[in-house]
Amino acid sequence: MASRNQRMAFAALHLTLGLVVLAQSLLTLVHALRPASGGPYVHVALLAAVEALGALLFLAGRTVQVGGTLMLATFAIALLVHGIPGELGLLVYAAGTVFVMVRGSLWPRARAA
Repeated sequence: MASRNQRMAFAALHLTLGLVVLAQSLLTLVHALRPASGGPYVHVALLAAVEALGALLFLAGRTVQVGGTLMLATFAIALLVHGIPGELGLLVYAAGTVFVMVRGSLWPRARAA
């Protein structure tokens, strides 16, 4: 059984990762749709929206796997488009996402009576 400190550290990783990816996705979405930035860039907005949805699902209890998969897919697309040197931070996000997906949800499922 995991110690209290391990559970707290896992909770911090899970929440921080999900919230940071969500925030960055929403900022990208707004920027992609803003005409002042030369946009709209519909393809970027669509990718950012999928990533934001993934982050929301990643933060929810029973949908960690689905959300994590969406996040990993968007990270992979960004890495393919921009290259690894341009997106090194995504490798850290991907590693954290895989860890949370393997470890399981922050919120345990309710036990059946």
